[in-house]
Amino acid sequence: MGIFEKLFGKNKKQSSDQNDEQGRYMPKENIPIDEQFTINFMKNGGKFIYCDSLSEIHQNFNDILKENNWESETVLCYSESLKQIFKQFSLKYEKSSASFFLTNCESLIADKGSILISSNQIKEHKLDELPENFVLYATTSQLKETISEGLRAIKNNTQKQIPSNITTLKHFKSSTENDFMTYGSSTKNLYLLLLEDL
Repeated sequence: MGIFEKLFGKNKKQSSDQNDEQGRYMPKENIPIDEQFTINFMKNGGKFIYCDSLSEIHQNFNDILKENNWESETVLCYSESLKQIFKQFSLKYEKSSASFFLTNCESLIADKGSILISSNQIKEHKLDELPENFVLYATTSQLKETISEGLRAIKNNTQKQIPSNITTLKHFKSSTENDFMTYGSSTKNLYLLLLEDL
């Protein structure tokens, strides 16, 4: 009887190990694109604020200004539409020595938790020439699965000319360790105000 128990017990253990191995190689469950972006973005150190309405955007923007003591500070913003959205705030727009950069983006990239931007937002500046603090306004319709989809959207949405200086923001917290994966990248303190528009 002991021999059969050992044999049957061993077989049961082997079959459960095989099931575990099969589970490891099964396709991963598809996570919705918005949830995937949120997880990866926050893993990269970004500050994510989801908003249902423009009034919620204004309330959260006001909270960001208060939290960082930016109410009387200067801001860099190249977008006239954003200046209209935030016109109720007494923002002082200046191109040099601004405390933060108010901008929009081309796309939000879910699989990397990154932000795709171009010369439409940053002109011909390098990322390290811009303020360390970003406040980014985006909508849920800008969510894309991959960078390829984001680039395709730029190509399809452009009436005139494809913008230059296309890059991604993907590091939102400074790393104490120097590793080759982040070498040459510019870390930004980024707040994302995401408006539901779908």
